[in-house]
Amino acid sequence: MRFSTISFLSDFGHADEFVGVVHSVIRSISPEVTVVDITHGIRPHDVRAGALALARSAQYLCPGIVLGVVDPGVGTDRKAVAVEVGDGASILVGPDNGLLASAVAMVGGATRAVELVNPDYQLGRLGSTFDGRDIFAPAAAHLALGVDMGELGPEIEPTSLIPGLLPVVAVEDDVLTVEALWIDQFGNVQLNIGPDDLAEWGDPFSLIAGDRRETIARRPAYRDITTGEVGAIVDSSGLVSLAVNGGSAAEHLSISSGEELRIERTDAPPRSTSTPVTLGRGQ
Repeated sequence: MRFSTISFLSDFGHADEFVGVVHSVIRSISPEVTVVDITHGIRPHDVRAGALALARSAQYLCPGIVLGVVDPGVGTDRKAVAVEVGDGASILVGPDNGLLASAVAMVGGATRAVELVNPDYQLGRLGSTFDGRDIFAPAAAHLALGVDMGELGPEIEPTSLIPGLLPVVAVEDDVLTVEALWIDQFGNVQLNIGPDDLAEWGDPFSLIAGDRRETIARRPAYRDITTGEVGAIVDSSGLVSLAVNGGSAAEHLSISSGEELRIERTDAPPRSTSTPVTLGRGQ
């Protein structure tokens, strides 16, 4: 099957020539294919962030080839793979380091996978640091032309692929422990929970980030969040995000991506209190 679209994500940025070179390698092999840039702004080496971006995008991408390159293990013995989903509806190409796993799961799981080892479908390597150019781009382009996956290397068990690492929600002692999955450029903080997970925690609820406690109200839209308030909205991925109207919730709450947060009911007693005491000479 031939494909007309390659959707491309990486941590390459745009300061160097890497993205343009990958585009050109693809075009030299498959000049008719359209390359859609999902993003190249993934933080360098952040496989988790790349995996989450692919997972958020997966169900909206054109059927075809998905090329993902966030590859801190380049040059090591980690596998280069192509993973078929939907009985051939799309093929994901990239390193076997968990980058592709969440997106594969989002679209129903893998139906077939191969390791990319056939040099006939690779560029001659000048070094071992740019597999995006030398292995993944040629593989994506040849697959777009209709080359069967089996020509690119031996089949491997899809269950042997490294899984994605997503945080698990935990409930203990009337505390819901969640994680800040992602902070977008507007400062909205996406949590690893959906709206149903908040059902029993009240509206508003208490959010504890480090030593700070904030009352969070649920709101239907950004504009419904009042000035000075942090609201919880359902974002475009169907997950709960913390937001500030016209500002950054991440800055307001001093939250970083990957940080563990706690949710309690607003009527829950504080778990610890401290009172500042000033020592001095009495009068």
